[in-house]
Amino acid sequence: MKIVIARVAKGNAKWANQAVDEYLKRIERIWKVEEQKFKLSSKSSLSEKRAIESQQIQNMLTATDRLIVLDERGESIRSEQFARWIESSMNEGCKRIVFAIGGPFGHAPELRKQAWKTLAFSPMVLNHEIARVLLAEQLYRAHTIISGGSYHH
Repeated sequence: MKIVIARVAKGNAKWANQAVDEYLKRIERIWKVEEQKFKLSSKSSLSEKRAIESQQIQNMLTATDRLIVLDERGESIRSEQFARWIESSMNEGCKRIVFAIGGPFGHAPELRKQAWKTLAFSPMVLNHEIARVLLAEQLYRAHTIISGGSYHH
């Protein structure tokens, strides 16, 4: 199975890159994970920004992808449930899960409606890089839960 982290971002933070790389390196033999970065919109209207940034993500999706949008209004779940989302996707023959991390103003409503699931790491708005690191760590944790490893507990 392939996992894509689709993110709308200005740049890269070295500390976040190091943390993400460390977690993703641990699962690369099992799951192929790739990051795709999209540009921030320069439009002045918030709705236009969200629409343009979300459209970039929508353009890379295929009909068979499972889209999981990261959004503070999403479901707050335990790591075990997150692992079940991934495991059920694998068991149902899903070829690609796409995790979408929005820009500073979040996702357009159309992208959230298109999502298979909407995930909240916190009811607070998180910095893009922190959300990215949390996602990488939870992917690694999900891998250990699914495979019966000892990292989770």
